[in-house]
Amino acid sequence: MGRPIKAVTAIPRTTITEAAFEQLIANVVNGTWAAGDRLPPERDLCQQFGIARTSLREALKAMELVGMLDSRVGDGTFVCERSEFLSRPLLWAFTGTDHNELQDIMEARTIIEENLAGLAAERASDQDIANIGEVVQEMSESIAAGTSILEADMRFHLLVAKAAQNEVLKNAVQLLRNVMRQWLYYKVLIPNVAPAVLDRHRAIYRAIAARKPSAARSAMRRHLEETVQLVTQVVEQHEVGSGKKVVKTRSGPAKTAASRPAAKMKRISSKGTL
Repeated sequence: MGRPIKAVTAIPRTTITEAAFEQLIANVVNGTWAAGDRLPPERDLCQQFGIARTSLREALKAMELVGMLDSRVGDGTFVCERSEFLSRPLLWAFTGTDHNELQDIMEARTIIEENLAGLAAERASDQDIANIGEVVQEMSESIAAGTSILEADMRFHLLVAKAAQNEVLKNAVQLLRNVMRQWLYYKVLIPNVAPAVLDRHRAIYRAIAARKPSAARSAMRRHLEETVQLVTQVVEQHEVGSGKKVVKTRSGPAKTAASRPAAKMKRISSKGTL
């Protein structure tokens, strides 16, 4: 006799919402709806899928939660860039400020972006270089006006990635920067950091424009190493401000925030420099 078959859990019937979710995803994955496209009105989608508006809205909300769609009040629902897919769940996963996780993210970013800068120096078109130069100028103008450089900072790195002409790596950069966005925002608010960031970006831009891959990689690596130090300090100060006591570290046992010298925790606000 053969062995008895183990009992298995019955597969639940697919709900209308799940079916709509699968069809919506298929339209995105198959390219029927491309990045940046606005979805048809809900009324049209309900007629197309033969479902009620409530089920459709549940499916659309699920896609928005995983970063595939972006709902804009008064404007409609749009398909996100593929690099945005799953960025929100990853953001939720990494906002626990586990230092090992954060270090892994920053290490991955440094490895990828350093080499993308070198590729950009080799492969960038004249228009790519012009675009990078324009965003550097925009950063300079934002600093002069006293406004945030975060968006220009994000665009700079994405333009460098685009100039490298490797779509997979470009999407990886976008994903990692989305995950780090909160901490990068705090970083550029530190006094005197924005001008220093601008100087680093200028160095990267000049190396790319001069078609010097080695210099571009070195300039990017130096910039990102300084960013790692700043982001780590920002996270530490955030933990102290929020009353968290334990900080995980890769190199040693957990330390309490109270065990750190007070001067170390104040250095961001007092010095505000790289």
